[in-house]
Amino acid sequence: MESLLRLFSPQAITVVGGGAWCEAVVQRCIASGFTGPIWPVHPNKPAIGGVPAFPSLAALPGVPDAAFVGVNRELSIEVCAELSAMGCGGAVCFAAGFREASAELSDGAELQQRLVEAAGDMRILGPNCYGFVNMLDGVSLWPDVHGLSPVERGVAVVGQSSNVLINLTMQRRGLPLACVVAAGNQAQSSMAEIGMALLDDPRITALGLHIEGLTDLPAFEALARLAARRGKPVVALKVGRSEQAMAAAISHTASLAGSDAGARALFERLGIAQVDSPAELIETLKILHVTRGLSDARIVSASCSGGEASIIADLGKIIGIEFPALNQSQRDGLRAALGPKVALANPLDYNTYIWGDAAALTATFTALMAGEQGLGCVVLDYPRPESFEAPSWDMAVDAVIAASRASGKPMAIISLLAENMPEAVARRLMEAGVIPLCGMWDAVRAIRAAAGIGKAASAPILLPGVPAAKARMIGEAEAKGLLSAAGVPVPRALRAGCADEAAELATKIGFPVVLKGEGIAHKTEAGAVALNLSDAEAVRIAALAMPTSSFLVEEMVTGAVAELLIGVLRDPAHGFVLTLGPGGVLTELIHDSASMLIPASREDVRSALDRLRIAPMLRGYRGKPAAALDTVVDAVMAVQDYVVAHAAHLEELEINPLICTTAGVIAADALFRIGEQQ
Repeated sequence: MESLLRLFSPQAITVVGGGAWCEAVVQRCIASGFTGPIWPVHPNKPAIGGVPAFPSLAALPGVPDAAFVGVNRELSIEVCAELSAMGCGGAVCFAAGFREASAELSDGAELQQRLVEAAGDMRILGPNCYGFVNMLDGVSLWPDVHGLSPVERGVAVVGQSSNVLINLTMQRRGLPLACVVAAGNQAQSSMAEIGMALLDDPRITALGLHIEGLTDLPAFEALARLAARRGKPVVALKVGRSEQAMAAAISHTASLAGSDAGARALFERLGIAQVDSPAELIETLKILHVTRGLSDARIVSASCSGGEASIIADLGKIIGIEFPALNQSQRDGLRAALGPKVALANPLDYNTYIWGDAAALTATFTALMAGEQGLGCVVLDYPRPESFEAPSWDMAVDAVIAASRASGKPMAIISLLAENMPEAVARRLMEAGVIPLCGMWDAVRAIRAAAGIGKAASAPILLPGVPAAKARMIGEAEAKGLLSAAGVPVPRALRAGCADEAAELATKIGFPVVLKGEGIAHKTEAGAVALNLSDAEAVRIAALAMPTSSFLVEEMVTGAVAELLIGVLRDPAHGFVLTLGPGGVLTELIHDSASMLIPASREDVRSALDRLRIAPMLRGYRGKPAAALDTVVDAVMAVQDYVVAHAAHLEELEINPLICTTAGVIAADALFRIGEQQ
């Protein structure tokens, strides 16, 4: 199939159609500086956008490398077939009414398939797609306004919303945005494929993605591997929730590990940074353009105000940024530059003694960079330009640039408020290799996102495949039998068909026991579980009070250090999501979980356990005994092995709680949803 690079960097362009959108494409392409021929095509109009038109594709003087197809959906199919037959490099399919409208137009999906077949080996973007703007080559197959300017190198953004992309191009934050591409319906060219083509351009430094939904996990894995090889980091802004992933609402896992958790686990696995807002996307891309990713989330920060130092310290703590203590070299340099009256700390309030002293400012910021940190930051907000001139602020900028060059380490200037970083200053900083970060909250979140980026896992993700048409929840006794066979310890248990039999079986097991009513997912809420029953009569009375007619009698597990939840959910968009969290009643009281994709390594599992807020309990809190952590990890890995072996039919699995003791673990409760055999 034709490379997308020919479409993105064409020598000759054709625009098919005569409406206002096509007029705009011709005009935008000229305004963007495209120097090759533009060949409008319309059977009746003599000119489109002020450029002479040809009556048909057959009448063109050559073969176009790129086409904008701005006609109705039926005619788009015919035009793409003709373009493909003549050897065109690629086409933007603007028309809507294809798969995205299938609910309203029953033939939408069929038309989209016909479009793909008509295109053959020719690449297409869309349909339902605005196209792209490439200011590295002055190409704008884009039927609307945009705010991009020519650049020699910069970042690219691929998105599924043309309007979001338009708004991103209007940013005034100094980001060198070289290229934006709208993916549309991704009928043929997926977002991941588009991203890979852009990363192959040596002038693209980093890639941003605005994702509404993922369609091709293997392609995203390939994108992550290519990005790692190229040393070009990727950052994603993902929105939307998967109804399929959230439909399985019978377990706590379904609410903990829905689409958002799956997406975060996916991007962490692939070494792709994830952000939560368009502003964070822009700020993170600026960091990545300059640094290709930060080594860690440890920073040093300086401001001439104790208030600013406190704010960045607080925001950094919220988001997980560290402020390492100053080393002796930093302290010696800062003391020499600032004198005896300034308290030395990180974050540093360097006061105003040296404000307006270029040499002292440079010495201060240079000394600050003598430590081992991922980024050096200086807080600086410019005054309103219509009210004040700012030569002293410009002097501080010069000092930061000089310190960055002297240290050879990445530095940023952070404004407390986004509007207090003038665009001209931001552009100047970027050109000098210093990162302008607009707004302190977005800045610290961008720093956290850019830290440790690009470390993609080598093991392929376990693909979820097509979910079963029907799935059934299996009983707890059967579920525990499956877990036991997989190597997960379970309590001794017997099944009873009535209250008297439950009392009799409890005596055989030995007291104390646990009694559970069968066939109920959330037993505690339904009054279908009784703990620590010490005699047969207590078992009988408890059974009679439960809303079930069959029971599970189990040994009562004692000596718990902590209780955990282990859950697995088939997420059609992201893979099998493995979630760990507090178990038992704490699952609902403490909204705390860590998710990863299967297969995960033992190290991944240990790291996830360490991130939980109940991790101190597992390690032994305030002199209390620690849980046997190796057995916890063993149980998680055994669950994972079961999932891998039964991926074709498993929909959901949950152990809650996994009782963790000083000697080992026991799965005290479990549920499975298994798809019907096809």
